[in-house]
Amino acid sequence: MCMVIFAPIFAICAFATCAGYYGHLQVKVDCADRRSNLSINIDFGYPFRLQEVHFKAPLCEAKREEVIFLHGNFSSSAQFFLTVGVFAFLYSLLATIVYVFYQNTYLRNNRGPLVDFLVTIIFSCMWLVSSCCWTKTLSDIKTATTPTQVLLLISACRSQENKCTATQESPWSQLNTSAVFGFVNVVLWAGNIWFVFKETGWYKTGQRYPTRSASGKRTSEMRQRLYSGSSLEQPEEAFGPQLDRQNSFNQQVSRQSSFNQTQVSLSLPHAYLGKPVVYERENEVASQGPMIFVNEM
Repeated sequence: MCMVIFAPIFAICAFATCAGYYGHLQVKVDCADRRSNLSINIDFGYPFRLQEVHFKAPLCEAKREEVIFLHGNFSSSAQFFLTVGVFAFLYSLLATIVYVFYQNTYLRNNRGPLVDFLVTIIFSCMWLVSSCCWTKTLSDIKTATTPTQVLLLISACRSQENKCTATQESPWSQLNTSAVFGFVNVVLWAGNIWFVFKETGWYKTGQRYPTRSASGKRTSEMRQRLYSGSSLEQPEEAFGPQLDRQNSFNQQVSRQSSFNQTQVSLSLPHAYLGKPVVYERENEVASQGPMIFVNEM
């Protein structure tokens, strides 16, 4: 997978360029009475708690200095961006080890791909949110550390008699690169969702077998007809005697069944006259008549 190769690299680049940044700003204050000509160095860096960054500036009206703090606390967005990068790097390494050495365990019961799919979606969303927040915070840091904003904090620079200039500005290329790497990680993890989804059982169950075309159906029907015709057409010479015997046997059976039917149809009950029987009723001689007997089958 592409995540195995590129995700750890871009995650390292994202949080390394953010956490390893140190800004340096230098301003110079020239008082009108020429009593002080001082260069002021201001250093700041990750986690960008600028309210804790302080420096000393001269007061031209008196021979003393004042302590000035920068404004703004941008640590939350920076730490959130860095945390997402670190955890994404660790998960990428863990996924690489599982893919290489525990492939069978990863695919067992389809739990590994499902967990990987959900974690990939979560990291994609986290990268998107953290990158957007970090980009907005980076713009605020640039505004809070511009020479114009810093010089306004110095009391001596508010007077038009004194001269205040910025001799060195902080470079922002490293922090800009970290923001770019953040969005690169968004694209990388979001694109990897599809590849992880293909490993899950949801993708396999959603597949449908392709239906055969009309030409394929016709070809299969022609093959089936040819196969059935070839199986039924057998040489008559090999089965000639057996067929004759079978036909003669069938004819005998049919004749015997027809003869039995004729016998059954002709064997009707016979009726004959028996001897006359005298029926007496109350000691009187009844009329005599023939008696009919039925020969039962």
